[in-house]
Amino acid sequence: MIDELQAGMGELNEKLGVVFVEATPERVVATMPVEGNRQPYGLLHGGASVALAESLGSTLAALNCPPDRIAVGIEINATHHRSALSGLVTAVSTPLNVGRTLVTSETVVRDDQDRRVCTVRLTCMLRENR
Repeated sequence: MIDELQAGMGELNEKLGVVFVEATPERVVATMPVEGNRQPYGLLHGGASVALAESLGSTLAALNCPPDRIAVGIEINATHHRSALSGLVTAVSTPLNVGRTLVTSETVVRDDQDRRVCTVRLTCMLRENR
């Protein structure tokens, strides 16, 4: 499962250096290097954290999606708690709510010292696969 997920993760995740570690309907985990994903001040770019979280939350929604539907993101918000300067960040996405037509997840991004860097909430619609 992880190999398939890694192989089909898309161009942005490849550029960000995302590596999937775990993927179940209850939890999706991935890492991303800070190096190569910094903004001009040398800190992890907030957009990189959000892109990482959207990938995990969308994966979580897809794993909770019936076979005749697909998961599409419709709303995302993020709170950046602290900066990361180096090393890897690890993101863990868990469902807040799994419904018939919507899945809402929370993704927590932590640094190498296990400090919360960012919290992201994503809602995906489970729409008919056309």
